[in-house]
Order: sequence, then structure tokens, then C-alpha cells
Amino acid sequence: MTANSTLRTGHIGLNVTGIDRSLAFYRDLLGFEVLAEGGEGGEGGHRHAFLGREGRLAVTLWQQAEEGYAPARAGLHHLAFQVDTMDEVRALEAELAARGVAFAYDGVVAHGEGAASGGIFFHDPDGTRLEVYAAAGADTAPAPHPAAPTCGFF
Repeated sequence: MTANSTLRTGHIGLNVTGIDRSLAFYRDLLGFEVLAEGGEGGEGGHRHAFLGREGRLAVTLWQQAEEGYAPARAGLHHLAFQVDTMDEVRALEAELAARGVAFAYDGVVAHGEGAASGGIFFHDPDGTRLEVYAAAGADTAPAPHPAAPTCGFF
């Protein structure tokens, strides 16, 4: 691969403990479409689901984990989704709160002291850390960790 090659994230694959619970979260709360599902059914079966928007794959769920997310292990730190406006972040925050999702911080927070970008931070059913943010609109929001990126320590 050369420096001139176009390399970008294609999709994120997450191991989950229960596909039905995770599907409900990512589909019903975050608005992803189920593009395809498959795998072995039944107790302990390895099932999977491909999720996206407008037909474009974004997240795959793989039912093959026996335990929830563990932040102390090497691997995924958090998964961030970007939206266009802070109004979209706040609308999702209200929907998640109405459904009982707990947040790492109260309300929208800036990515750092004085940063225009910011968002909300929460966990999926298996404890995977998630962020939804906008590039602008958090100018007056607090920064929970003034000396470090907000997304680094939740």
C-alpha cells in the first residue's frame, strides 16, 4: 500500500453475547437497517447481522462472545458515529434517555476544552463504549477532562 492509496474504514465488526438484544439496540435506537442476517439458530448458535444505512454496510454483529466488553483488554476502545448537526445528537440523546440508556456524562460534552465538536457517550447492551457526535455545536458544552480528549476516558 502506498501513501497515495485510499484507505478508509469499511465497516466495524462487533462480537455480541445476544444477537436479538443487540439487533434491537442498533436497529431500533440507533436507526440502522438490517441488510442481511444469517448463521446457525438455536441455543448458543453463531448468528450474525449486517447493519447499515441506505444499503451501505457500517456495522456487523457476530453472536460469538461469552462475556461483555472489557475496557481493560487490548482491542476496541470505543466506536464513534458522526451526525451532521448537534440537533441530531440531542434528538438521539432524548430518545436514548427515554429508553433508559445510561450516559457516561450528563448531556452533550465537548471533545476537549474549547472544542466546537462534541457529543454523547454511552454503552451498548454488551458494554461496548459508543459515541455520537457532531463536528460543530458543542462550543459552550463542558469538557469533562480539560487536559485530555473526552472520548479517551469513559
